[in-house]
Amino acid sequence: MSEPNPQVPGIAADARQGCPYHDVRQRLRRVGLRPTRQRVSLGWLLFARGDRHVSAEMLYEEAMKARVPVSLATVYNTLHQFTEAGLLRELAIDGAKTFFDTDNSDHHHFVVDGEDTVIDIPAAAIDVAELPAAPAGYEIARVDVVVRLRKIEACKIEA
Repeated sequence: MSEPNPQVPGIAADARQGCPYHDVRQRLRRVGLRPTRQRVSLGWLLFARGDRHVSAEMLYEEAMKARVPVSLATVYNTLHQFTEAGLLRELAIDGAKTFFDTDNSDHHHFVVDGEDTVIDIPAAAIDVAELPAAPAGYEIARVDVVVRLRKIEACKIEA
C-alpha cells in the first residue's frame, strides 16, 4: 500500500510524478481559479504526466487509486471549470463520450472506435482548405478534425 504524499495531501507517494504541486497552484491562480485542495489534487493528477486525453471517469479512477477524496460530480465540475479557464480542451466524441485534452495547441485527433484511445495528429498533417464563411455575427474560433480508426482484423492483414 502506498504512503500518502506529504507534499500533496490525499495523493499517494507512488502517484508522484512530473508537475510540481506548487506549479499547479500557480497555474490555477494565473487563470483566475482559486487553488482549492480538490482542484490542486485533480490538476496535479491531470498535468503531472504531460499531454494526454482523459475522460472524467478515467480521472476519477486515478483519483481513487491515488486516494484523492473526490466524487465523480466534483471531477466533472473541475474538468469543466478547467476547460472554461483555458487549461483543457474538451473533445466531444459521438456525443456520448467526452475527453479532455491537456494540450491546448492547434492539433487534431485520431479516435479508435470501441476504445478509450485518442491520438494527437499535428495540425500541419491535416489540410483544411476552403472553410465555409461563418454566419453573420460569428467567427471561426477553431477547426477540430477527428479521424476515426478501427483495428484491422487479423485475417484481413494476412490476405
